[in-house]
Formats: sequence, structure tokens, C-alpha cells
Amino acid sequence: MATPLSADRFLAALRDEGCKVVEHDGWRTHTRTSSGRPWGPVHGIVIHHTVSKGTDATVRICREGYAGLPGPLCHGVIAKDGTIHLVGYGRTNHAGGGDPDVLAAVTDESYGTRPPAPNVGNTDGTDGNRAFYGFECENLGDGIDPWPAVQLDAIERASAALSRAHSWGAKSVIGHLEWSDDKSDPRGFTMPSMRDRVAARLSKPPNAPAPSTPKPTPEENSVDLPNSVLDRIALRVLTYRNRKADEASVKATKRRIPDFYGYVVGTYTTVQGIAADLKKVIALLSKEK
Repeated sequence: MATPLSADRFLAALRDEGCKVVEHDGWRTHTRTSSGRPWGPVHGIVIHHTVSKGTDATVRICREGYAGLPGPLCHGVIAKDGTIHLVGYGRTNHAGGGDPDVLAAVTDESYGTRPPAPNVGNTDGTDGNRAFYGFECENLGDGIDPWPAVQLDAIERASAALSRAHSWGAKSVIGHLEWSDDKSDPRGFTMPSMRDRVAARLSKPPNAPAPSTPKPTPEENSVDLPNSVLDRIALRVLTYRNRKADEASVKATKRRIPDFYGYVVGTYTTVQGIAADLKKVIALLSKEK
């Protein structure tokens, strides 16, 4: 539990941790506290995915909100390129209702790998907008849309920055799905793995450099399939899902196939690397015998 950082201290904490930050006009005073509901004391950080595509559109939605939910919808938007766009400060509409037992476990950092599973959600839970900082991360949230290494690094750095500023540990960082029983975000990486990354960063001085990541070859992240092949695959997918195979749905499905192919190839490449490492370990163990 802590008093929220001032906007200037919040910004300084992010920059001290090596985050790339873009300040949008008026972010320091763009808040929902005018609704009469307070912000703070704060207990931790909630990570979300946006279910959106395109940084400009995502930032605009998170800043302005939409029908039924006015903005800001978070404090910062973490884009695919790792840039953190500051869109609001103070109380923001990001966490909604959640489980009070989770809040207690996060406050005390008293849980193991995961907080207790939430039993209440957005409409019937404890006010989370008051209690948490929130970062919305640009991703479709379908389990297929990739999370670039620079984006995961930015999530790690932003989480560590605020945890360091408040003298919190990594267990103060949770996903929305760990707060509310009717949420699924973030999808595509696990929060225990992210907390491990945050804990490792907190064990070092701020602004520790990111680990080098080899750039993927074109074969790992792209594919050029003929339209005839895409048509056949799209029709098979639509038939399997029992969806109407009209022209619009075929086109929409075709657009997703190359991205999915790249995801599968990238996963296969990662598994190959793990297998190679395991072979080396087995070889070393055999020598020791």
C-alpha cells in the first residue's frame, strides 16, 4: 500500500528504468477522479491486452475511451515497438471490479506462483481503479498475435520501475485475469514468467540493458502463399468452425493465415533451440558418468 507517485515522479521512474516514453497532451491531468471516486492508496500494477491493432488507434481508444466507458482507460499504452504512450494519470478506467482476497494477497505479497483465483469480477468486485496502476498492451489477445521481445521488455521495465519506486517486489504485478474472474488478459504470455523477469530486473540497478535478441530471419516471421492456397485453407478453416463461407469472411480469414504461419514457425524454431540445448546437457551429463 502506498501513496500514488506524482505524475512527474511516475515519468522519472519509467525513464530511470530505461523505458522509451511518449507523452501525449494533457496526460498529467487526464483522470477519472472528477467522477467523485478517489485514486489511492495504490497496491500494485495490472497488465492488460487491448484487443486492438495499430498503435495510433489503440492509443486514441485508451485515451478517449468509448461508449459506456470514458477514458482514460489506463496510465500507459505499451505499443508493439516497446514505446510507452502516457495517456492519463490519477484514477483510470482499467481494472474495474476484482477480488478482495487477491487485493490482500498482492498488498502483502503473500502468495506463491500465482495469487488466489478470483471469485468475483468487474460488476460485483472491489474497486480496482482506485488501487492499481494500469498498462494496456497493444495485442489482439487471441493467443496468436505475437508479443515482440521489445514489447515484453517494456512491460518488464515499466512494472519494475513502479515497483522499485514504491519498494514493492514482483508480486505486486498481476494480470487482469488474476484480478477479475471475467477477464482473460493478458493472453499470449504468462504472468508468473513476467514476474520472474521483473524480479530479476529488480535485483539489478535500474536501467540495466535488455538482453540481446537475434533478429528473426524472414522465413521465421513471414510467408508468401499464393492466393489459391490461401483460398483453400480459408475455406477449410471456415468449414471447420461452421461459419458462413461468404466472400468477406474468406478474405478476413486469409489475412490471418500468414500471421498464424509465422507464429507456428517461430514456435517450432524456439522448440528446436530448446531441444539442442537439452542434447548438450545430456552429453555433458554422460561425460560426467
